[in-house]
Amino acid sequence: MYQQIESNKRKTILLMALFFALIVGLGYALALYYNNSGILVVALIVSILSNWVSYWWGDKAILGLSGARLLNHDKDLQERQIYHLVENLCIAAGVPIPSVYIINDPALNAFATGRDPKHASIALTTGLIEQLDKTELEGVIAHELSHVRNYDILLATVVVTLLGLVVMVSDWTLRARWYGHSDSNKNDHGGNWLAIVGLILIILSPILARLIYFTISRQREYLADASGALLTRYPEGLANALRKISSDKHKLRVTSSATAGLYIVNPFKKTSEMVTELFSTHPPIEKRIAALVGMNITAAE
Repeated sequence: MYQQIESNKRKTILLMALFFALIVGLGYALALYYNNSGILVVALIVSILSNWVSYWWGDKAILGLSGARLLNHDKDLQERQIYHLVENLCIAAGVPIPSVYIINDPALNAFATGRDPKHASIALTTGLIEQLDKTELEGVIAHELSHVRNYDILLATVVVTLLGLVVMVSDWTLRARWYGHSDSNKNDHGGNWLAIVGLILIILSPILARLIYFTISRQREYLADASGALLTRYPEGLANALRKISSDKHKLRVTSSATAGLYIVNPFKKTSEMVTELFSTHPPIEKRIAALVGMNITAAE
C-alpha cells in the first residue's frame, strides 16, 4: 500500500509537469503564428493556474459536473444510514470520514475524489443505494475508501481536471484559426498547420484520456477491490455488488471519457468484448469478481 501511495504521488507530479509543457507548447505555437509574445505569457499563467486549480479544487469541479449533492444525514433516514456505514468503515480503516455525496441517477455506480484522505469525497448514485443490500453497499464504500487511503484519488483528480483543460485549449486553438483568420491569406500554410494541430488534439483528447487511465486505472482497481474486501472481511459482498452493477441496464447520464476512470465500473456501455478488453479504463468485471471470490482473508493476513 505504501509503495502504491508513493507511486501515485510521483505520477501526479509527472503528469502535472507534462500538461504544463503541453499548454506552454501550444501557447508558443500560437505566439509564433500571431507574432505576439503575450500569448506565451498567457499560456504560462494558464498552465500554472490549471495545475494549482486541479490540485486544490479539482474535486469540487468533478463533483459539480457530476451533479452530486452533499448527503443530508441530519434529516433523511436512508442517507443517515449511509453515513453510518461510511463512518464505521472509516473507523475500521483508520482514515478520516470523507464528505459523502449523492448523485440522483438510476444507474448503479460510485466514485471517490479529492487530494488526500483529509480532503476526500465519495459519491454514490441513488440507483446504487436503492438496489444494493447492506453488505454489497459496504463492499462498494470500502472499495472507494481504499482509493482514498492509497492516494489514487489525487492522481485521478489531477488527470481529469487537466485533460479538461487540454480539450478546452485545443478547441480554442482551432476556433482562433477559423474565426480569427478565415479571410486572410497571409501565412496560410502556417495557419493550416496550426488548424490541423488543433483538430488533431480535439480528436485525440478523448483517446488520450482513455490511454492515460488505461495505464493507471486497471491495477489500482484490483488493489482497491482487494483492500476493500480485507476491510469488510467479506469479499463476496463486493463481488455481488460488481455483478449487480455490471448487469445494470441504465447508462449514467452525466459523465465523460475523462471522468469515466473515476467510477467503480466503467459508466459507458461496452461496444464489443475486444474493444472493452483493449481500451477500457477498468479490468474486466469477470476477472475482478473471480479475484474476489478466490480471496483467502485468513491467508492474506
